[in-house]
This record gives sequence, structure tokens and C-alpha cells, in this order.
Amino acid sequence: MELLNWNQLDGAAQKAALTRSPLVGDQQLEVTVSEIIDTVIANGDSALRDYAAKFDKAQIDKIKLSAAEIDDACARVNDELKAAIQQAMQNITAFHEAQKPTPIALDTQPGIRCELRSEAIEAVGLYIPGGSAPLISTVMMLALPAKIAGCERRVLISPPPIDDAIVYAAVECGVNEIYQAGGAQAVAALAFGTETIKPVDKIFGPGNRFVTEAKRQVSQDSRACVSIDMPAGPSEVLVIADKDASPAFIAADLLSQAEHGPDSQVMLVSDSETLAAQVEVELDKQLAQLPRAEIATQALSCSRTLLVDDMRQAAAVSNLYGPEHLIIQTAEPREVLKYVRAAGSVFLGRFTPESVGDYASGTNHVLPTYGYSRTVSSLSLADFSRRFTVQELSATGLQNLGQAVMILAAAEQLDAHKNAVALRLQAIAAETAQ
Repeated sequence: MELLNWNQLDGAAQKAALTRSPLVGDQQLEVTVSEIIDTVIANGDSALRDYAAKFDKAQIDKIKLSAAEIDDACARVNDELKAAIQQAMQNITAFHEAQKPTPIALDTQPGIRCELRSEAIEAVGLYIPGGSAPLISTVMMLALPAKIAGCERRVLISPPPIDDAIVYAAVECGVNEIYQAGGAQAVAALAFGTETIKPVDKIFGPGNRFVTEAKRQVSQDSRACVSIDMPAGPSEVLVIADKDASPAFIAADLLSQAEHGPDSQVMLVSDSETLAAQVEVELDKQLAQLPRAEIATQALSCSRTLLVDDMRQAAAVSNLYGPEHLIIQTAEPREVLKYVRAAGSVFLGRFTPESVGDYASGTNHVLPTYGYSRTVSSLSLADFSRRFTVQELSATGLQNLGQAVMILAAAEQLDAHKNAVALRLQAIAAETAQ
């Protein structure tokens, strides 16, 4: 990892030090994804089969998994893995059950009742990355909140061949439909539908840059009526560490994200050059033992270590970067936490690796990347519902409020707005006079 002293960089160099991997933002990406989406719209299931053969090297006859295929897949999952999934499900369920919204209803003044209500989104599409790293955990992170929120259609889609454990987790978490398709073409199928797949109302789930770009495009396409959870693309982590932190732990945390993909990025921010050097040694040592060493090495080539003066400045640099995952491995991590303003999820202390949040602590691991954590929140139960307000006025309530509304409407030169109130006030006056 490249070593840079933050305070020796000018403004432009500091900005460059916080840029994401050059694999993200490929100018050809938008065109390629747009072509894939148009092909799926035009050719439906046939396009999904063709793309499965081209990109996934898989021949698929039926895009939707049958009940028999689902049963067979579940039977092949070993008991140890099933037990781990069940333990993770318990924690994820507990944390998300606690997020159930409480309806709000109050009188803002006599005769004026205002309410805030929440209703589940009817149909949600859950994209689960597969391929070289089938993300079983993402099934739980998406399907359990969808079930708890009360979404009626919970549609899972994942690249073929779908890992047996993904199928098992989907069944246990209450998924209704399971389809075989990956990448931008899967997102297009969820947004526009095919002969087999009915379109959904909202698409959830992380993925590579093709998936992220496809989500962006379909959410802005007037031909579809679909929204997305967030910009969630290649994985990233930033570690804040002081001189007493464990180099081995830090290296392990950095590699845990670097192994996701060549376009992942990892960052170390520290006030200790000695620690930075020790982490480099540990990275080499641990990298040699990883089956996915080639992928992690590519990610590390676009990753950096930044030297700062102190932990408060480390937090400031982290806020500028806006990491998906932020690990604070310092003597007093909660002191550093006071200055954190932008992060998808934060992990405090030497015994809290990012891996626990990825799998089983209970928090959600679907998080904003690319610095979007400065404005976008981590996935929660609220994302599977939509909120709307209700108001009800009595005659007295309108009499008490009507004059103010008419004055404001007149000031905005919206006479029809003013008239809608005036007519009712006249009717109230007439009824009172009888």
C-alpha cells in the first residue's frame, strides 16, 4: 500500500489520495450497462439465458428455481453451516425487530390532527452477489428486514449456479421467489420484468460496478417505476489505528475487504509510521496464505496508508473519505467516535473485526460506498417501507387555521389554493348561521 503523509500533501494531492479505484467510473461502463438493459427489455428470458452463458458460463433452462430444486439444495447444506445461519438470523432479526416504527398521531392545535404512518413496500427485489464469493450473509441482511417489514413479494435473484446455502438461507428468511440471473441483466429483469419475472417496486443489494450502474440507470429510467436502496458497489474499509494497535489485526481487516474484488479499496489512517511499516509486513505474510491472494493484491494496488498528526485528524480524514466500513482500533475508540460524521458502519476496539458486522452481530451490512455515507444511511427496516402523512381538520380547526393558509396562498399568488379554504369557511359560516 502506498504510504502518504497527509500534512505534506496540498489540497489537490489530498483529494487524489482519497479517490476510489480507477476500475470504478470506467467511461464505457454506462454504455455497456445501457445496452444490457435494452437487450433484457427487448428479449426477456432469452437475454437472461444468453448473458448467463456469456458472463457466468452457465446454461440455464428454467430461470425460476422449482420447489424440488429448492428442497434438494437445502438438503445438501451441512448442519454446521445451517446452525451458523440460524445464529446470525437470530441477531439480525432482534436488531431489525427493534426498528419497527411507532405511528405518530397528535393535535398540532385544537381541531387539527396530524399523523405519520408507515406501510410496507409490496414487491422487493433482493440482488445477491454470487460467482466466486456467494454472499450467503446478504440474503439474511435483505430478506429478514423485508419479512419483518411485511413486504408481500420477496424476490431473490443471484448469478447461476446459485449456491445451495444461498437457497437455504432464502427459504429460512421467507423469500417467496428465487431466480437465476446476475449482473446488470438481473437488475434489468427486476426493474422491467421478463416472461418469467414480474417487475418489483424496489431493488436492494450490493454488487460490482455493473450492478451499481444498472441500479442507477433503472431508477432514473422513465420506462420503469422502480427505486433502489442506495449506491452500494465494490467493498471498502478504512481503519483508524494508533501506535498501540495490533498490526496483525489491522492487516487481517484490510485483507478481509481487499479479497472481495479487484475494485475494492482499503485505507489505513494512523499517527504512527512504525505501525504502518509493521502492517505492511503483516499484509505480505497474511496475503501469502489467502486463496484469493491475486484479487486482494489488485485491490491493494489502489489502496493507501495516510499518516496524520493525531486521532482527531484521523477522524477528519475519514469523514472526507466517507468509508463504507470504519474500524477504529485505538486505545480509546469511543473518544475517536465522537468526531465521526460519515461512515456506513463503525467497528470499535481491537476485538470488533468488520467480519462480525458482515455476518452475525445483528447490524446490516448493506452500506453506501463511494463516499455516499456522507449523505446516505446504512440499510435499515425503514428502507422496506414508505412513510406517508395524514391530516384531519374539524370545522373549528379550519376556522382557526384558515386565515393563515389564505394569507400564505395569496402571498404565493396561488388563488385556487386560497379559494379551497375560503369556500369551506363560507360553508361553515352558513351552517353555523342556520
